[in-house]
Amino acid sequence: MSDTPLPLGKLPPALLARLLARTPADDPRILVGPGVGLDCAVVEMGDRLLVCKSDPVTFVTDALGHYLVQVNANDLATTGAEPRWLLVTLLLPEGRAAPAQAESIMAQVGEACRALGVSVVGGHTEVTRGLDHPVAAGTLLGEVARERLVTPRGARPGDRLLLTKGVPIEGVSILAREFAGRLAEALEPAELAAARDFLHSPGISVVRDARTALAAGTVTAMHDPTEGGVRAALWELAEASGRRLRVDPAAIPVPALAGRICAALGLDPLATIASGALLLTTPAGDAAAIRAALAAADIPCAEIGTVEAGPPEVVAQGPEGIAPWPAPPRDEIARLFEG
Repeated sequence: MSDTPLPLGKLPPALLARLLARTPADDPRILVGPGVGLDCAVVEMGDRLLVCKSDPVTFVTDALGHYLVQVNANDLATTGAEPRWLLVTLLLPEGRAAPAQAESIMAQVGEACRALGVSVVGGHTEVTRGLDHPVAAGTLLGEVARERLVTPRGARPGDRLLLTKGVPIEGVSILAREFAGRLAEALEPAELAAARDFLHSPGISVVRDARTALAAGTVTAMHDPTEGGVRAALWELAEASGRRLRVDPAAIPVPALAGRICAALGLDPLATIASGALLLTTPAGDAAAIRAALAAADIPCAEIGTVEAGPPEVVAQGPEGIAPWPAPPRDEIARLFEG
């Protein structure tokens, strides 16, 4: 066992798999338990399924409450579930926290929950040692009918890979909020303000994306790209489904402002935290209808690749042929924070 310190960000997949192998998940009502690429647990509760998700927000200090609700709701939406009940854990830094800060964060939580029809049913708050900024974690519960459940395991050979909106929407908002000083020379003030507002427009929520796609055709799998960006999300989907994903990197949409911000900071936009985009798979015959329905709802959607049989891996299809496309070792923003 290595004593080398772990880098900032998600645990390496191999380590995570070892840790999860030691945890009990023996209740027969567990339909989906912990696993690499599996963001939600699913538990049988009679004629309805309970879908459970826990996620923290650690990269941001601004708009923390909005981020908390949306990132948890996004993962629930990828299962077809309706988000219902939220528990919030809010940790505030000793010597720095004021009542107004707690009130602001919880007001954001309330606003975001009301927009989604979610009720806050519990949680925990405290001022604690060892922090230099607030940290929040949420556990969101939702429900879905058994026949409507979607999981990342469902991707099938021949399916098309679709991606909504573009990347990295969340990353742009975080960078504009947390690294505004470094971006001031590369962006006009109006551009920096627009980048900050990526939180809301195009927005980091994919709840409407998922609902629209599910209503338009057959969706075999959905995944929410977060840390590590769309590149990490593709690998997580490949691992969860046991499939090979052939991807055209040039087809992945990167908004012009996002590309400029990432270039100014030396970041790969495809490996930067990317909430706001929905990755989904659908049979080839349904892809056009789903893309049309999303377009009618003012949600851009691009076809970026295909699902193939074979061992779980991601390969890039380019002008010179097929090449391995490895997962990034960590998120680009994590690298920026460390540097």
